[in-house]
Amino acid sequence: MRPVETVVGPDDGGAPAASPSIIDGAELFMSVIERNNVTISGSGTTPMIFAHGYGCDQNMWRLVAPAFAATHKIVLFDHVGAGHSDLTAYDREKYSTLEGYADDILQIAEELDLEEAIFVGHSVSAMIGVLAAVKNPDRFSKLILVGPSPRYINDGAYAGGFNRSDIDELLEFQQSNYLGWSAHLAPVIMGNPERPELGAELTNSFCRTDPEIARQFAAVTFLSDNRDDLPKLTVPSLILQCQDDVIAPVHVGEYVHAHTPRSTFVLMEATGHCPQLSAPDETVAAIQAFLEV
Repeated sequence: MRPVETVVGPDDGGAPAASPSIIDGAELFMSVIERNNVTISGSGTTPMIFAHGYGCDQNMWRLVAPAFAATHKIVLFDHVGAGHSDLTAYDREKYSTLEGYADDILQIAEELDLEEAIFVGHSVSAMIGVLAAVKNPDRFSKLILVGPSPRYINDGAYAGGFNRSDIDELLEFQQSNYLGWSAHLAPVIMGNPERPELGAELTNSFCRTDPEIARQFAAVTFLSDNRDDLPKLTVPSLILQCQDDVIAPVHVGEYVHAHTPRSTFVLMEATGHCPQLSAPDETVAAIQAFLEV
């Protein structure tokens, strides 16, 4: 359900138009809502923001978000460059770091007047949520981090899962053959090879993303280092870790837990990197258990 649009102007009786500040505010509200294709549903009052991972859009939460609609105000959105977001709003400089995406989340929260929101972020959006909550903790009451990784590249004693040369080759392959890269990488990320339809869905999602934006977002994602941000998080968080996750291995989830205050770690039975699709019931149950504490 899209938010109802409001047109500000004089009424039929000839009353003066709203003040410029109100008009400007309405225009800003609509630009943020349309920029990120924000959709709102649910009959509850507690806000619950779902943020999708790389190469995806808000549709990836379709098997999880409805489980909370009776008790929460569900806020879904697309990162700029994904789904039905406004591609003209993409700014290479702004989105050259994950902070640009975190600022978008805070702006959405501000325009919707969301306080004490529950944030659910998958993959790179887990770290985007951490950045947003560190910058403005009052906007959030709890964070659910699904498959988080603060650093994908190995660094000394830290094992992120990839060597720098691996990431460089991955990005070069993406640059030269985006569709081939998507078809190769998406099933690997998804895991669950016995269920090829899952890998096919993620492949199709990758292929629907604007290639140029996808290339920059991939570089920003895989080259980021947010390890120093974890100790700054004061909001309680749940780390949902899958088994056999090639993107964010178990030891990475354990690292996030060890370096994040007030965090809870749950090792799921689910495998792969996208439990919201491969194991939605287990994902819902783990989130519900955390929210009830």
